[in-house]
Amino acid sequence: MKRRVLSILSLFALVMVVAISSAILSSAGRELTQEVQINRVSALNRFAQVAYDASQSGDPTQLRREMERYSSLYGEGVLVRLEEAATVQSGGLNPDRPDVRDAISRASLNLNDTTLEPLQPFGSGRALISRSFGSASQVLGEAVLEVDLEAARQKLRDRWLLVGLGAAGLSAVLLLGALRATGWVIRPVLRLNSAVAELEATGRAARLPEAGPPELKELSRSFTKMAETVSNSTESQRRLIADTSHQLRNPIGALRLRIDLLQLELRTDSERAKAEGVVRELERVEEILDDVLKLATAEHRVSESAANQSIRPGAGGSVQPIDPYPVLEEEVDRARPAAKHVGSRLVLMAPPQPPLQLRCSAAELAQMVGELITNAIKYAPGAAITVDTRPVGGSVVVEVSDDGPGLPPEELAAAATRFWRSPRHADIRGTGLGMTIVDRLVGANGGRLTLQGRDPHGLLALLEFPAGSATSARSTAAEAAERDGRDAAAPGAGAAVREGRRP
Repeated sequence: MKRRVLSILSLFALVMVVAISSAILSSAGRELTQEVQINRVSALNRFAQVAYDASQSGDPTQLRREMERYSSLYGEGVLVRLEEAATVQSGGLNPDRPDVRDAISRASLNLNDTTLEPLQPFGSGRALISRSFGSASQVLGEAVLEVDLEAARQKLRDRWLLVGLGAAGLSAVLLLGALRATGWVIRPVLRLNSAVAELEATGRAARLPEAGPPELKELSRSFTKMAETVSNSTESQRRLIADTSHQLRNPIGALRLRIDLLQLELRTDSERAKAEGVVRELERVEEILDDVLKLATAEHRVSESAANQSIRPGAGGSVQPIDPYPVLEEEVDRARPAAKHVGSRLVLMAPPQPPLQLRCSAAELAQMVGELITNAIKYAPGAAITVDTRPVGGSVVVEVSDDGPGLPPEELAAAATRFWRSPRHADIRGTGLGMTIVDRLVGANGGRLTLQGRDPHGLLALLEFPAGSATSARSTAAEAAERDGRDAAAPGAGAAVREGRRP
């Protein structure tokens, strides 16, 4: 925007400078032409008067003397034709030249040519002016004067040079003024645009300085008030969710205790079954509260990460590179009993060589991987669940895959939506917040969550993070071949997977 406005103002400034310069140069040319014309016509009139006197006296001596003196002084030729066809000339002006003959012919018809063409700075040649002399009713002769215009042209070129230098200086001043004016007007707009982007990404924006035109100052003040209102409202909502979730734990815990005490007093099986139903609903409420707290924390991390990026773009945050493999080992070991309970086979692939490095919080990586493994155990019981990490170009990918039923493409697109659950899993207890939490946390660490279907069936969850400096990338073709080999592993390769080796 700044370039567009500056280009328009610069164009207007240059057009104005060119128009002013053209007017000045045109005026200078007319002025010099008029000055030369007045001087030469005055000289021509003088020669015509002396020639008239000579024609009356019959003695052209005085005329010849003045003509030669003029020619020696100014270097211009003069020619006078008297009535008796006698011709007096000086300065080498040849009467046989076509233009001279034409000037004499016109003057003999009593047509005076005493007007000069406008001067041009880079022209050439000389001009002729002519007139007749005589009585009121009779032409007694003709006078022709050759005008040397080179001195006037040089003077005009000097003026062109001065005007050009002045135009260049004026252009520089106007362009500098256009630059300052553009910056004065556009800078508040750019600040406002950055503040809008920051508010959209983080939910808050820094106070805008009140600078620029009065209208933009007022707009900056209004935006700052609006941003503060939005930020306070967003923060209040987050705190309300977190505080409500936290405060609900106490009454739910007390209710849980009362139900446990009540169960001790129950005698019949039907009463105990009803009490167990209440306990299951309380457990579901506690699970929802836990996930809501996790989601609030994850979204707060996203805001912090976006704020850091807006202040220091491309800085990568303060997270130090970590080796993801020990985190994966810990999460796989923690989830192994739950996988065994539902008949699933949980396998961690062998560590890559050399070890990989990625930029992510170790605790948040553990939370994300744990959530993905839990989802695979819950929704794909009896499946083979594989956890792996590998380099992809300048990134490191952590993948959790299973060969369970998977999700159709239209459900994959909605899997990270809050409280979304597949209709096929309606009978399985869950909150629908797990993938949302993973998506927010991976975004807060500068990564990306991708969900894909496996061939022939299953689900592949990919966590892609920026690589640390120690990671050495493998070729894309080798990675694709290795992944395809794992996805389409034969029964013989299955033994290698169960042993933790790469097929």
